[in-house]
Amino acid sequence: MRTQIVVDAANVVGSVPDGWWRDRRGATERLRDSLVPYAGRGIAGHPGPVEIVLVVEGAAREVAAVPGVRVEPAPGSGDDRIVELGSFVWIWLDQGAPAAGAADVGVGAVDRKAEEGGDAERR
Repeated sequence: MRTQIVVDAANVVGSVPDGWWRDRRGATERLRDSLVPYAGRGIAGHPGPVEIVLVVEGAAREVAAVPGVRVEPAPGSGDDRIVELGSFVWIWLDQGAPAAGAADVGVGAVDRKAEEGGDAERR
């Protein structure tokens, strides 16, 4: 069974003050696209292939899946949807403990600037 990497889109998008609030859906689509390479190669401590799951909520709820990234729209809170997914590695930003059954690797495990041609992993 492949490792499931769950990305809390609202928290990761909101971690960079790049104007995402003017276009939440567009910012989430850019994040989704930047995650595609990780499906094959994995993230630190979790070699690929892995299953990438992007949990979306609110204005980003209509973001579509792409090959390599499954999108899970949350009918309410993204955090509630994440807990419903079960055991996984959770990419998030908030303080506190991750969901039961989740290993927390933090937002630094992925680099949102990968689509700009930079190195996709932070060192």
